[in-house]
Amino acid sequence: MVERCAFVFPGQGAYLPGGLARLAEDEPLVADTLHTLDAAAARLGRSAPSRFLLDERAPSLEELVRESPADLHLALFAAETALFRLLTERHHLIPDVLLGHSFGELVALTAAGAYRPEDGLALVAARDGAFAARPPEPGGMLALELSAARTESLLHGLGEWEVGVAADNSPRQCVVSGPAAALERLRGKAEAVGVRATALQVPYAFHHRLLAAVAEEFTRRAAALRAGPTRHLLHSAILGRRVSDGDAVAELVAAHLVRPTRFTEAVRLLHAEGVELFVECGPRAVLSGLVTATVPGARTLAPLHRRVSGPELAARIASLRTGHPAPPPAPEALAPIPIPIPAPAPVPFPAHAVRASEPASDALPEPGEIVAVLRELYASALGYPPEVLTGDADLEADLGVDSIKQTELFAQAVTRFGRSLPTGSSRLTSHTTLDALAGLLRTLPSASGAPA
Repeated sequence: MVERCAFVFPGQGAYLPGGLARLAEDEPLVADTLHTLDAAAARLGRSAPSRFLLDERAPSLEELVRESPADLHLALFAAETALFRLLTERHHLIPDVLLGHSFGELVALTAAGAYRPEDGLALVAARDGAFAARPPEPGGMLALELSAARTESLLHGLGEWEVGVAADNSPRQCVVSGPAAALERLRGKAEAVGVRATALQVPYAFHHRLLAAVAEEFTRRAAALRAGPTRHLLHSAILGRRVSDGDAVAELVAAHLVRPTRFTEAVRLLHAEGVELFVECGPRAVLSGLVTATVPGARTLAPLHRRVSGPELAARIASLRTGHPAPPPAPEALAPIPIPIPAPAPVPFPAHAVRASEPASDALPEPGEIVAVLRELYASALGYPPEVLTGDADLEADLGVDSIKQTELFAQAVTRFGRSLPTGSSRLTSHTTLDALAGLLRTLPSASGAPA
């Protein structure tokens, strides 16, 4: 048995279309969990979460954020709940403590035993119902490549009192939230002083006082769901302490939408208490990179960072017990939403792939040669062995590379091959393999003006 293990439950970015399809075919426990939650959703008049988790053609994360966030939330809850049951009941991997991030705190509450799975799903539905009943003022969120302490100093120095820290993710990543106009001002000022700022595609200013009325309504609705004592030790990154009884659960529900998530502090505390392994209890690898950035000596496991079968998951669990875990997946941003391709940021290129003294040629090499250069570029930037970056590997679904990182790397490739991007925003959601990206590169016009 693995000693001193924490299960971490991610928030909105932890969605993978059809992420449980292969597991459900091999593991009856997964199918049973989804069947139970589908029935609970039907009683609430909501969509069945299984339709997003068992079909790889299901809507993407970006589509659900934009068109149906309530369905996204049920899918997140169902996926994390099913994986928790599989890890604990089927593979007997028992956590010493549970930790949630933002929305993941509600899943962690349920996994700890404060709610039955059906009531936990009703809690999520009550949260969405509170937004519908008490629509908040327009707002949003902005990710900054700064620590929370430096971010707070920046906000103070710029006099942006309407903006507050929403999530302290790692020593080098922080998310702020507030009114849209204030965030746009902050974004311009931050970039003027060399701080990279990325707007997150979210409908509201989560973890901000703008949601006070929604939080009040959510608390009222949640009171109808009886919370019991927890069976697993639960630490809240929002409250900054343990949660074990009904009073603490009610306090967490009330604070969930308006108080910041102090994930960095929580990870450091658990590690100081002896936790050496952090298991990401959700699809993809949203939190694993944040953990290793916060505590470099800690081990992480993202068992569902891509779609896996039952035997593949069992092999990953077995690797933990033998002491030879697989290499960790690439870190992901908090909310990996496709954005317009930014100006290229510095990314190391393999020396044999880039020679600064050689001007780019208008003529492109053959597709196979382009893929070879892309493979070396992506491997160098992501820390993957080049051999895992096959031409047909899905960068997001198979390798856990979020769309923000993909846009950065593709912008570098565009520069490397002397191409220029078309005017307007360019999305990569339909070009998720190196083969597809090589084909896309060949359609772009030359930076010198020659036709592609």
